[in-house]
Amino acid sequence: MSRRPVVLGCVMLALFMAAVEVTIVATALPQIVAKLGGFSLYTWVFSGFLLTQSVTILVFGKLADLYGRRPVLIAGIVVFLIGSTLCGFAWSMPALIAFRLLQGLGAGSIQPVATTIVGDLYTPQERPRVQGWLSSVWGFAAIVGPLVGGLIVEALSWHWIFWINVPFGILAIIGLSLFLRENVARRPHSIDYPGVALFCIAIAALLVAVMQGGTGWPWLSWPTFALVAVFAIALVSYVARERRAPEPMIDASVWRARSIATGNASALFAGAVVIGITSFVPIYVQGVLGRSAIVAGFALTAMSVGWPLASTLSGRFLRALDTRNTVRVGGVLLFCGSLGLALMPDGASAALVAASSFVAGFGMGLLNTTFIILIQGSVDWAKRGSATASNIFARMIGSTFGAAILGAVLNASLGDRLPAGGIDAVRRMFDGGDAAIAGVDRGMLHAALSSGLSHVFAGLAVFGTLAMVATWFVPHRRMFGAPAAPSARAPEG
Repeated sequence: MSRRPVVLGCVMLALFMAAVEVTIVATALPQIVAKLGGFSLYTWVFSGFLLTQSVTILVFGKLADLYGRRPVLIAGIVVFLIGSTLCGFAWSMPALIAFRLLQGLGAGSIQPVATTIVGDLYTPQERPRVQGWLSSVWGFAAIVGPLVGGLIVEALSWHWIFWINVPFGILAIIGLSLFLRENVARRPHSIDYPGVALFCIAIAALLVAVMQGGTGWPWLSWPTFALVAVFAIALVSYVARERRAPEPMIDASVWRARSIATGNASALFAGAVVIGITSFVPIYVQGVLGRSAIVAGFALTAMSVGWPLASTLSGRFLRALDTRNTVRVGGVLLFCGSLGLALMPDGASAALVAASSFVAGFGMGLLNTTFIILIQGSVDWAKRGSATASNIFARMIGSTFGAAILGAVLNASLGDRLPAGGIDAVRRMFDGGDAAIAGVDRGMLHAALSSGLSHVFAGLAVFGTLAMVATWFVPHRRMFGAPAAPSARAPEG
């Protein structure tokens, strides 16, 4: 029998390991670049990790349905730890990026499979509370990651930023091996590996085009066109193969289900809101309001507090309002938070920015937790991993496209208001350098940045509106009725 508290602790350890990696690396990266060089590859330390994680989420969700949660999650943790260990030994930026790709590959299994395990072990009545605990892991990691990263860099060296994951991962593997028991029906499977490869190539090409377009090269350039062509060809080939495959990697019936389709649509747009707040609120607080990086961090942390708080309280919302009304409340709050940023008056206080971030985070917490519970309750054990992974995948794709679109909006706005060299001058503002470059004075830079970010936040409100509208199509579903009979392939206990 599975010991649920121990398994839940292992799942939270695995999630913390993956979550803290993002914030802790961000803190240490300037020191890493100083040692390894290769500043031009700076963004790929993050983008590479995101790329392989996003590409493999759906694949690992399907594998968890076929072979069980435990072996897939343990395999993902092992790959993640190997990548982490190699990152600590990286001798150059290209080597570090290659190892980050491997690390992201392992991370692709951790979040969807860990979340699916909770859906397996806990009843619908218990899931809101437990999902709240999982969300608190991300909030805790967002708060302590920068602090721990700074302490490690100061006291030890940047290598330990990656090696600190190893003991957490080993403990999680031991606990899952000893205490998670599954009764998986053993039968031969016919996995379409060429189809999997085509799917990964298609998504990877699309993500690289989005992440590099407008930064690594112009949007209207041959690399963008080539990647879009690769995406289109690989996607068409993948769809053609999947129609003939006896066991397709992505079950179209899962994605067509109304509860899953509406949840994923809302998650797609909500992901864009979250990345917009994460990316541009610190710039707004520092560059427009003129406050310190610490104050900017406080404004952003407000979202990280609102999210797990709402997740923890989601069970009460579900009992009082039902599923459909809970996600509608979440969608309205997400919209209100993004609209608050879009309507931010001149000279607004950082506390007002933090309040808007908190409201958006609270709305996201309600949406994310309720959608996971709704999706997991809509399918049986054999499809739960794929269904859970689809929602996480939709949110990550939304974040990727959101970052690209909102970044393009900011660059276009700055380009319209500033002369040549002006955008570079804006970057220097945050380095404490001389902003009077190429005849652009600080007042002009401030006005241009304020205008550009107002356009960004307007775009944020548009994404918030779309996420809210999608929640209105979520079907009504009773979450706390009589428990369903356990599946023949459900975990023991």
